[in-house]
Amino acid sequence: MSERRGGLGRGLEALIPTDGKSARFAQIPVDDIQPNPQQPRGRFDDEALDALAASISNLGVLQPVVVRAGDDGYVLVAGERRLRAAKRAGLTEIPAVVRGIGDDASSLVQALVENVQREDLSPLEEAAAYQQMLEDFGMTHAAIADHVGRSRSAVSNALRLLSLPPGVQTLLEAGSLTAGHARALLATEDTAYAEHIGRRASEEGWSVRQVEDAMRARRDAGDASPAAPKAAVKEVRPVEIIELEQRLTDRLGTGVAIDYASNKGEVRITFASLDDLERIYRRFFS
Repeated sequence: MSERRGGLGRGLEALIPTDGKSARFAQIPVDDIQPNPQQPRGRFDDEALDALAASISNLGVLQPVVVRAGDDGYVLVAGERRLRAAKRAGLTEIPAVVRGIGDDASSLVQALVENVQREDLSPLEEAAAYQQMLEDFGMTHAAIADHVGRSRSAVSNALRLLSLPPGVQTLLEAGSLTAGHARALLATEDTAYAEHIGRRASEEGWSVRQVEDAMRARRDAGDASPAAPKAAVKEVRPVEIIELEQRLTDRLGTGVAIDYASNKGEVRITFASLDDLERIYRRFFS
């Protein structure tokens, strides 16, 4: 498996001191990590682990585990679910934050917060940071929102992206789909259909609204076939409009739909919260 070109682990590596006295970042063999003897969780859902392993096979490990150096390798402090899924995915190494003697959980939370605020993370990497705060440090959605300066709904919407099928996650990570497209695909539980529509949206330059139309048509028809619904097939649109729609989507980081006919039209911009709307507003003047 090729190494990821970037990600949350590299952001942490840039933020956490590596002088050997505090926490440091490292790629550690999975077989050198011993289970946490204080792990209160005795049972892990196999289906959820398989889904995470599939995501890791496609994208790599988005969140490092946390370990402490021991006499015979390393002792796992946090991230057992990720470690188990990485082993299922066939990884021999995993990104890890190695905690020093004087390091505590609060310093690692602060590193994650700074990473989210200062690094140019993809939507999935941002979601992975929030998930690590939930799983490893027991924070609530509201607490995460308070730490990173986002609304609670923005944090919740970001976390929903981690439940996308692996194929859609790959398109999102590659930049072929926006977070708006991806959230629209969460409207169906049929992963094959979601990946099919995701690929079509990527290849044909669909707007977020077209993806939403496809999901709505799917619900209305109750059709389990993988073909795209008729409601999602639009008349031929001017190339200039499609290109401008994509440029606005890339610039604003959210779904933009343009309806144009008879030399007039309208532009619709999707936002997840008032905070997100303010972010979009600032993009116009930055």
